[in-house]
Amino acid sequence: MPGRLFPPLDQKLALRADHWSGGGARVATRLGLQAKSFDLAAAGFSDAVGRDISGDRVARLTEGWGRSMAEQRSAEAERANRPGGRGERLAQRRLTEVAPIATQANISTDGAMMLVREEGWKEVKVVAISAVRSRPPNAQASAQPSRRDGDPRVELCSHSYQAGLWDADTMALHQYAEGLRRGLDYCPKPSSVNEGALWIKRITDLNSPGVPQIVDWPHAAEHLWAVAHAVYGEQTATVQPWVEQQLDRLWTGQVAQVVDVLDQLELRQPHWPALVQEAPDYFRSNQDRMRYDYFRTQSYPIGSGTVASAANTVVHHRLRRPGRGWTRTHGQAMLAGLSELHSGRFEHAWYPPVSQLKITDSSALYSLQHCLSSSADVYSIPSRRQPARPSQPLIRLSRFSGPDRVD
Repeated sequence: MPGRLFPPLDQKLALRADHWSGGGARVATRLGLQAKSFDLAAAGFSDAVGRDISGDRVARLTEGWGRSMAEQRSAEAERANRPGGRGERLAQRRLTEVAPIATQANISTDGAMMLVREEGWKEVKVVAISAVRSRPPNAQASAQPSRRDGDPRVELCSHSYQAGLWDADTMALHQYAEGLRRGLDYCPKPSSVNEGALWIKRITDLNSPGVPQIVDWPHAAEHLWAVAHAVYGEQTATVQPWVEQQLDRLWTGQVAQVVDVLDQLELRQPHWPALVQEAPDYFRSNQDRMRYDYFRTQSYPIGSGTVASAANTVVHHRLRRPGRGWTRTHGQAMLAGLSELHSGRFEHAWYPPVSQLKITDSSALYSLQHCLSSSADVYSIPSRRQPARPSQPLIRLSRFSGPDRVD
């Protein structure tokens, strides 16, 4: 019959426009994100479901859903970052929260490389937002003495991610939007640990002014090791004692003394790598972000391992495979899907809550609610008792728009 969208049998079986059942498409898409290739995902689907499909069909499903997620996240980022409207209240939510962090949080941003067809290796910008838990120091000393003995044990958990082939300004929009999803504007104790790149500091300052920024401890140590190897030689007995002395100073907040030592070495030698030549200025410009003695007493994390892990988990494991790489469009779609998968939000994104759907017909809404409540496939976030929120945000995250929002 002309104009009919679905064949009668498809309609009777509640199949999608592409003739897939909702559950089958969901399983195939998840496998397409998890497996190392679409062919392996197709094989896994066939083993689990008993229905043969091709890797190309899995690719179309996975990338199609990823494109829809990329479009949705871009629209949400624009909505989150638009200028405040007349009559808009600070407590009014622009984005729906998912697993908001109630007590202490950390945000880390970094880059990872992937091969884009006809463009070469390009940087993927990644942001990781985590809940932070602090526990008392271990009662017993560790088998090997460590600087951390006696410090509170700081653990990061409940991670969420956003990743894309974005420039720094677009990353800023998505970093801010993800912060709203996790409720960072109501979090009483946020922090941001990063490896020291200026673009990361800039967008974090813009999005979260006043939030303590911390230089990743291993990254700072890497600079000192590079200096020692260049000045004293990699195999000499002087290297380790010298580095340990500077690390002890950093650990106890004596950054100025480290800068003085580096200045005396006259590191501006053309035959040494840029990492070595720039070391004095690197520590000088980051003194405020290297107050490790203070950060430790406040139980702030001082390592950005979560975002380094995200680079491997979200990007490299699935997208950095042998071959020609990904087109920009398909790569962006996969990054959007992988971000939701590894944030633990795949089911939530696949089945949006009824409250987020724009349905005006009351009978249709009742049918949908009944269908969702009776479906074993539907994902639901367990309810949990959260501390009472203040009437206004604790952190007034900046809202900005336009190309002049950055220097």
